[in-house]
Amino acid sequence: MSLKRTNVYADTEDLALIKEIAARRGVPEAQIIREGIHLAAMSNRVWDGSLDWPTFEGTGEPATSAAVTAAVARAAASR
Repeated sequence: MSLKRTNVYADTEDLALIKEIAARRGVPEAQIIREGIHLAAMSNRVWDGSLDWPTFEGTGEPATSAAVTAAVARAAASR
């Protein structure tokens, strides 16, 4: 992974939490910050293509556990 240096302004209380978490986990504070940046980037990502999620046809009534299991098994078998 290639890293690039940047500067950010952070809330004092957030930095104190990061310091505490890093000490508890035994990792550098920068690692916690990088993980947070990655999570923020991924949670705001817009995907260009459609995701290949299975679709379900039904009556609109809640599905039973057995019906969901059967539908997933059928979809998995068809791949």
